[in-house]
Amino acid sequence: MEELLNNPEKLLIIGAIYHIAFVVFHLLFWKLFDWVEDLKKLSFTNKAVMQIMNLRLIFIFLVFAYISYFNGSELLSTKLGLTLTASIALFWGFRSAEQIFYFGVNNIASNLLFLVFVFGTLLYSWVFYLSLSLN
Repeated sequence: MEELLNNPEKLLIIGAIYHIAFVVFHLLFWKLFDWVEDLKKLSFTNKAVMQIMNLRLIFIFLVFAYISYFNGSELLSTKLGLTLTASIALFWGFRSAEQIFYFGVNNIASNLLFLVFVFGTLLYSWVFYLSLSLN
């Protein structure tokens, strides 16, 4: 375990898998949340905005996965890479806080998602920390 925790390249591969899992999860939103029916309750504009935001999140997760898997050395060794790694950690940190703010703490599924988001925060924060020691 210690070897893994001190290997930022391998941690970034875990990060890529993490983000691909979110791509799949978000692609399932229409079915999981019955969006075909549920979104009918919204105005035309809000219905479109919800779906567009979800599609853009899917794209962002694909980008995060791609750069984590294929550009790991650049993420670890350049100022831009450090900025992106910190930004991904902050993305998940804010998402963790938003989970509690919007969904509260009284739902087991919501709490599990919170922990998944915290994992992403810690993963990319740790990679950022390791990257600082490399530079």
